[in-house]
Amino acid sequence: MHDPEQQQDSTEALGLGIDAGGTQTRWALAGAGGRIVAEGTAGGLSALQLGSGDGREAVQATFAVIAREVLAHGRPVAVRAGLTGFGGEAEPLQRWLGEQLGLAPQALVFSNDIEIAYLASFRPGDGYLVYAGTGSIGAFIDAQGGFHRAGGRGVVLDDGGGGFWIAREALRHIWRLEDERPGAWESSPMAHAVFQHVGGSDWSFSRQFIYGRERGEVGKLAIAVAATAERDPAAAAILREAGQELARLATALIGRFGPRPVALAGRAAELHPAIVDTMRAALPPDITLSQTGVRAHYAAARLALGQCFS
Repeated sequence: MHDPEQQQDSTEALGLGIDAGGTQTRWALAGAGGRIVAEGTAGGLSALQLGSGDGREAVQATFAVIAREVLAHGRPVAVRAGLTGFGGEAEPLQRWLGEQLGLAPQALVFSNDIEIAYLASFRPGDGYLVYAGTGSIGAFIDAQGGFHRAGGRGVVLDDGGGGFWIAREALRHIWRLEDERPGAWESSPMAHAVFQHVGGSDWSFSRQFIYGRERGEVGKLAIAVAATAERDPAAAAILREAGQELARLATALIGRFGPRPVALAGRAAELHPAIVDTMRAALPPDITLSQTGVRAHYAAARLALGQCFS
């Protein structure tokens, strides 16, 4: 996608920013003064995919899509990319994307996606970010640049309040009720929406969905849960509990580093007002909570441009 009103000088240095999450990857090109000259989307990416052959192929395929779209607008001089699940293994990522863009590996900097999102919300030391996408995490970058986290340890272990967690809680509620009263799902708007999403009401559909799909795909089920919150008390209760889980991340950081403003970001946080309302009520009264539609790919693109002149 490109804004035709934003014309690019062919000699203008460009920074490419990438914000890769489990459900979607967003990219942006920044030009002089940090102006965004182009942006677009691709399929979800996770550094966790590096652990399998199929996953590595999927990452390279998504990089190829991004590179093709980016090069249609211009060749960047540097890249800053944030990936969910990133643990420091940058070399293959730098090599794969660098080859696609015609850049030396050292021109590409990879980090956790939450570091980029934090810097799009606060200057180091100024506040706490709670991010709820497919997973969830609380983050604080101190004035010295040190990164501190609460949560964010993966959907198998926790990630309370994220999209995967909401989806899992909904399926858990539905199937526990089926254990007790077979056929109870028929009177549940949430169950109807969930079963329509996963393909059917037989257990085999839920089993294949929760155990056979990528975590980002599972997280999208949270949209169906949120859509029934006004008609199904169970769905509303799950969303309120999600808000409590996200508040826990913020209060953990407040307890460790002292009171600071909190920013809430991520698509799961935007699913329903009950999430942010519950989170706000659960925080200490002197803590300011703002909900931000953070554009981390914009921040990453501007950081990439800064790499060129630092």
